[in-house]
Amino acid sequence: MNDPTRPHDALALPPLAAARGIVELPGSKSISNRALLLAALARGSTELQSLLQADDVARMREALAALGVRLASAEAPRSVRVEGVAGRFPARNADLFLGNAGTAVRPLTAALAITGGDYRIRGVARMHERPIRDLVEPLRALGCTIDYTGQEGYPPLAIGTSHARAGSPVTVRGDVSSQFLTGLLMALPLAAGSDRFPTTVRLSTTLISRPYVEITTNLMRRFGVAVAAPDASTFIVPAGPGYRSPGVFRVEGDASSASYFLAAGVLGGGPVRVAGVGRDSIQGDVAFADVLQRLGADIRFGPDWIEARSAGPLAGGEVDCTDIPDAAMTLAMLALFARDPIRLTGIASWRVKETDRIAAMAAELAKLGATVDAGPSHLRVIAPARLRPATLDTYDDHRMAMCASLAAFGGVEVTIRDPGCVAKTYPEYFAVLGELTGVAPRYVHA
Repeated sequence: MNDPTRPHDALALPPLAAARGIVELPGSKSISNRALLLAALARGSTELQSLLQADDVARMREALAALGVRLASAEAPRSVRVEGVAGRFPARNADLFLGNAGTAVRPLTAALAITGGDYRIRGVARMHERPIRDLVEPLRALGCTIDYTGQEGYPPLAIGTSHARAGSPVTVRGDVSSQFLTGLLMALPLAAGSDRFPTTVRLSTTLISRPYVEITTNLMRRFGVAVAAPDASTFIVPAGPGYRSPGVFRVEGDASSASYFLAAGVLGGGPVRVAGVGRDSIQGDVAFADVLQRLGADIRFGPDWIEARSAGPLAGGEVDCTDIPDAAMTLAMLALFARDPIRLTGIASWRVKETDRIAAMAAELAKLGATVDAGPSHLRVIAPARLRPATLDTYDDHRMAMCASLAAFGGVEVTIRDPGCVAKTYPEYFAVLGELTGVAPRYVHA
């Protein structure tokens, strides 16, 4: 099989009949990039273990290095030692290219705006279409200087001097992306006066993807800042000396990536076990396994593993995906195999991800023969009597590519365009899928 990390036009997956085995998951992207930034901002040296090795994390590492943070390989595999800068980046002037990494753009924008300097933040064309106004406005209200250098409300951004001080309440929307709240919370311990004054952050709208914010507050606590949440719309960043290193921090396996292999275990009989994430995970996407169970799959849990196998046809029904927006994409593909329609709700955030995922998923499911009803925040899928072979587009979206592979369990060959886009979070994905199924994908031109 060709190297899956190299660019290819397309990948052809023959019909897949079975899947069984154990998958050692790569590190969580959400945790990896948060932990890198917190380790950089902390006092002391931190060894980050099991860090994800993929494009989004590479962009964060490059940005931190450009800001003067020292990063070095540690002895353990996939480990990095980060020398913290105690809340102030040594480089006060930098031009940062962050690709399409939302988990880097949003928190770094907030951290750099709060501390102030002369910074430029830019990315690929799609990143310049992903809104950021709802983070910029509360930062400006705090006294930060941020200018749009392209389209109003979107990156690229120019960041200047800061007059931000802790103590003044700030309001942020929560219904577009939870990363805006995450960025604010992570940056506020850097504000002037944060050692003496707490800062209250209030939500002006309902918060989507709350489990991702809980990842943020969990990690902040591990790095010495315990955010209080007295109610569902209020967060209080306490006064204190800022972030401090925990010494060693191990990154969990990626729960979103686990969803594809758990689905493969259900569709291919199984058992398939994912190792590195389990019942004790801090990631909300582990709830995907609970949804699988409700749909009729045989799911078993350990503290750091989940196992899936088939237990008969999958049921349908309505699933509220507000707390599992990334893993919900896997559910959309699983709907091709359900005996009744599946309706996914709470997925409005799909519209502002790496692509418009509602439109993209609807288009690709239709190619496979499904009947699809797509709305602003929902997707309803009726499985066809029989899947059609199809060439599926991926829209430069890693999750579209990984989801597409599951259609091959429907007894048809599936060709996936631009499979290399999985490098954003999981460069080895197709190789691992081949090991589980015993079927090697073929790289072709399409």
